[in-house]
Amino acid sequence: MKLSLQEFRDLPYQSITLLGMSGVGKTYLSNILRASKWFHYSGDYRIGTRYLNEPILDNITLQAMQVPFLKDLLRSDSIYISNNITVDHLKPVSSFIGKLGNPDLGGMSLKEFKRRQALHHEAEVAAMKDVPSFIEKAHHVYGYTKFINDAGGSVCELDDPDVLKILEDNTLIIYIKASEADEQMLIERAKTSPKPLYYREEFLDQQLEIYRKERELAYTTMIDPDDFVRWIFPQLFYSRIPRYEAIADQYGYTIKTEDLYQVKTEADFMGLVEQAIEADSRS
Repeated sequence: MKLSLQEFRDLPYQSITLLGMSGVGKTYLSNILRASKWFHYSGDYRIGTRYLNEPILDNITLQAMQVPFLKDLLRSDSIYISNNITVDHLKPVSSFIGKLGNPDLGGMSLKEFKRRQALHHEAEVAAMKDVPSFIEKAHHVYGYTKFINDAGGSVCELDDPDVLKILEDNTLIIYIKASEADEQMLIERAKTSPKPLYYREEFLDQQLEIYRKERELAYTTMIDPDDFVRWIFPQLFYSRIPRYEAIADQYGYTIKTEDLYQVKTEADFMGLVEQAIEADSRS
């Protein structure tokens, strides 16, 4: 929603959506606000506990069934596997998404990788469409007057107008824009610790073709999974920036990472939001 500064101050309930690449500080900020009695809605947590819970458990069980000792216990219902995902520990989601490439190096086939990518897309759309019901729940069940939606880094790639409409109608959208220095830090971090990511299928197909030609690889199964993630991350990062900016220009506001990193309290953050609203009204 686009508001004047006074309209923002007069809101009876404050609901904000944070957008930006993973690592820019969305969860850091959400934790500060959670300590100040904001209801913290994590899109990735909702995905992992509601929409991908069963596929995640199936994936873990499949791996466990490769161990004869565990296989016998599982088939006899002597043990069971549960998903212990938390807002601060979302590894079950990323482990399900996985990486593309050589199965001997922990990768998966292109067909399976795309299947999981599609499931994640559906789950993220559903999780964002749940935001209004959780705002209602936060107000009327738990008694919160403030709500923060800690959205996943791939929300800008969902290409679902209904999602943006829902977020615009129910929350103030804040895009956290990384400085050039922070952009390089995030890219270097991805190279050091390559993690599973979501890619739009069109983007994945384009980049995969380029990568295979550069590496002279005849088959996807010849790909080193970590090498591919390191290689593709900068392309992914810079492809997402104009998408975030378009959302912020049309539906919300922008704050910068260098300003966000100065935030230590709820009051600091609210001041930063008000600055963003004032700057937008003057532009």
